[in-house]
Amino acid sequence: MERNIISEKATIGKNVKIGAFCIIEDDVVIGDNTVIKSYVELREGTIIGKNCYIDSRVSSSGNCSIGNNVTVRYDSIIARGVKIGDGTYICPKMMSNNLNTEHEQIGGADIGANVFVGTGCVLQHGITIGENSVLGSMSFINKNVPANEIWFGNPAKFQKKV
Repeated sequence: MERNIISEKATIGKNVKIGAFCIIEDDVVIGDNTVIKSYVELREGTIIGKNCYIDSRVSSSGNCSIGNNVTVRYDSIIARGVKIGDGTYICPKMMSNNLNTEHEQIGGADIGANVFVGTGCVLQHGITIGENSVLGSMSFINKNVPANEIWFGNPAKFQKKV
């Protein structure tokens, strides 16, 4: 028995599959051919492109955007203001935030196209991840990452060019 809460003000594209126990709030947009698995929460103003895969227990804080052909795996948190570029792959349990230590909204991370974000990465507020970059698993990303670079560690540091 599926028990979803889907706002009448949400826009759902063609051939979208939505699992059980999802919450989809006002002004959420989900593009064609996207799969939303069970227990997903998409808060107001979340925009998801076409041909995406949003795994179980992913949460968005709202007012964020996910490009086309993006995969967001199990239990990831997409903070308010995060932008995810086309073709990006986010492994399970990625966490992002948009607040500084004074609780001021700085804005979420801006993740470029074709980025690979490893399992358990934490993305600090207001950073930019350049396209085609790789972030190693369990890394704390607190600085901008230029395009075509591999970074990992805690805090993450440049390792090499892709």
